[in-house]
Amino acid sequence: MPATLEKHVCTYDELSDRCKSTARDWMREGEAEDFSQDDSIYEPTRVAAGILGIKFDESRRGNGNPAICWSGFSSQGDGLSFAGSYSHSPNSPAKIRSEFPTDTALHAIADGLDAIQNGFRLLTGHRINARITHNGREVHKMSMSVTVEDAETGDELEDVEPEDKILDLMRDFADWIYRGLEQEYNYRLSDENVEERIQDGEYQFQAATGHVI
Repeated sequence: MPATLEKHVCTYDELSDRCKSTARDWMREGEAEDFSQDDSIYEPTRVAAGILGIKFDESRRGNGNPAICWSGFSSQGDGLSFAGSYSHSPNSPAKIRSEFPTDTALHAIADGLDAIQNGFRLLTGHRINARITHNGREVHKMSMSVTVEDAETGDELEDVEPEDKILDLMRDFADWIYRGLEQEYNYRLSDENVEERIQDGEYQFQAATGHVI
């Protein structure tokens, strides 16, 4: 009677539960490494920023990504900051509600910026521009600062109240970006997503260990 050969190679679905966990950890590691290099993670941010009147500087890495710096997502002190400019965007509260109908945090940011612009216009007949910068080596919203000027004259405002309010709203937007990245990161590292990625890739594994061949 011929000897039965042990099966050493198998698909993900044929692995034991223990080996499936090993396979998922392997794919999860790759997903984590690829995450920060994926330009698509910034797409919702670009859409929201465009509606709000925020234009990001380009990343110093020269990869075409916006100048958004972040660290995350499991350590104390993790956070996000960005650099760029802000100018009045007509009808932004209505537009942001149309594009993000259930996102009350974005609604509040759009409403706040619109109120500042309308208040300044009533006083002066002009609008406000702002410059957003990132200061120091730490990466979080408190490392951001703004300078505010009259959009018509280019003169920096003497009244610090609009500057303080715009800074608070830019920091709120940094929080919004960070939460979105964190949600996307957690999804990509979830069992559901890594299993789908493994199955789509048709990888083969060592039956006894779950290590990819």
